[in-house]
Amino acid sequence: YVEPVLQQDLATWIACHVHALTYFGGVPAALVPDNTKTGVTRPDYYDPELNPTYADLAQHYGTVVLPARPYKPRDKAKVEQAVLLAERWILAVLRNRVFTSLADLYEAVVPLQERLNDRPLRRLGQSRRQLFEAVERAALRPLPPDPYVYAVWTRPKANIDYHVVFEDHYYSVPYQLRGTVLD
Repeated sequence: YVEPVLQQDLATWIACHVHALTYFGGVPAALVPDNTKTGVTRPDYYDPELNPTYADLAQHYGTVVLPARPYKPRDKAKVEQAVLLAERWILAVLRNRVFTSLADLYEAVVPLQERLNDRPLRRLGQSRRQLFEAVERAALRPLPPDPYVYAVWTRPKANIDYHVVFEDHYYSVPYQLRGTVLD
């Protein structure tokens, strides 16, 4: 799955995950991302701390997030190979074209992605799509009925007037919570 984006902020990161899971038609048992700051707040070999929104996405889809170890490309060798293929079969084809919008770029990428997925592999004699349907489709869990809805998590402190401020808006909380840090 390939999706061109303009930035790698949290909203884009989550949207790309939702689009990819929809494209695959199911949810894998584990997601293995890089240790990007967007998804992993504090990398750790045994207990990484995920961004709360990313953890919420994983909980919504019933999967786990196992970030690759920092500076260990072998943890995600298949992904690195897929990135190389995308660079050769998609980016190289589009390198001399000028796009005026992200939608135009997306329209140009989709047929190239489908062509790459349908291209037969030399050693196996089957395409990536055929292998996915034969081997990996059965391992996917079904998608939940509703896609994940992006949410922003913050930890404001309730002021003495029992209000919290979020994005220049005031929200009241029960007066017993004044002075405490909330989710």
